[in-house]
Amino acid sequence: MRMACIDRTSPALNQILLKLYCAEKPLEIDHHLYEFGSVEYHIQSQASNPQLAYLSVSMPPLCHGVLPNELSSKTIEMVKGLCPNVVEIIEPAKEGYQLTLKLDLNQIPRNKDYDKIIREISSVHSVILSSQLKEMLWNVNSDDALQGMYKPIKLVYHPREPFFLIRQPQRIIAVFPIRFKEKSDVTIATAFFQELVDVGSSDKWAKAPPCNWSAIPPPELRGEAFEDLSTNGGFFTFDISSRHVEGNRLDKTVWSLLNFSAYVRYHVKVLCTAEHQRFYSKKDEEAFGKFS
Repeated sequence: MRMACIDRTSPALNQILLKLYCAEKPLEIDHHLYEFGSVEYHIQSQASNPQLAYLSVSMPPLCHGVLPNELSSKTIEMVKGLCPNVVEIIEPAKEGYQLTLKLDLNQIPRNKDYDKIIREISSVHSVILSSQLKEMLWNVNSDDALQGMYKPIKLVYHPREPFFLIRQPQRIIAVFPIRFKEKSDVTIATAFFQELVDVGSSDKWAKAPPCNWSAIPPPELRGEAFEDLSTNGGFFTFDISSRHVEGNRLDKTVWSLLNFSAYVRYHVKVLCTAEHQRFYSKKDEEAFGKFS
């Protein structure tokens, strides 16, 4: 069963772009899409030239007060890396949006790989989010951390499911407050978290970030808002060092952090039935495989 929660592509946006690209007759599109309750896409194309489309994106920063509303130069460069022959950034962006892309669908080869290219373009939201988190993790050895500025940074990817980063000397702590609507989920999740901790401390996954689970908030979150610390699933913590954000590991670490809450929720539901209980270790190893 595929985990939709870690799909970097917007399914709705991907479907519309595929429809434009594969249309037998000219299509005119002026469509708004909303995802995660806060991300907006606006796709436009004219029937006179349907293979030329404009995609505008609006989304709040991953962290208010730390990241600017405007996209950074690093983020812009990452977006430019999405199919350079097809994607062109339009400046200034359409009013009300942070980014507008001009898509020349004629530049996509008419072969079996066209759907892969369109999926890459449809991942623009994920590219922006990943870039924002990468900029924070790049600062794992920053002067602020070395000087003892440990104030937690609140990040919001999924609505109502914030997580926190706390910079400390030579490391960053990621803390996930976990909440469930059903009491039965809490019991299963507690066992699942203990399994994750056990797997994470094994020799096989020594390269993955050390992790821990606690029913109470870690001391680093002392002073944070009550509503952010009010949970029934406890707090899961990852200890991220500089080696976890080097080279290819950076992208894996970023995407695993962005989707950890959704990953947990998915597998708790899977493990609700007795027939799935025996798959704990396999699912736990999948989680740590994404970090290593």
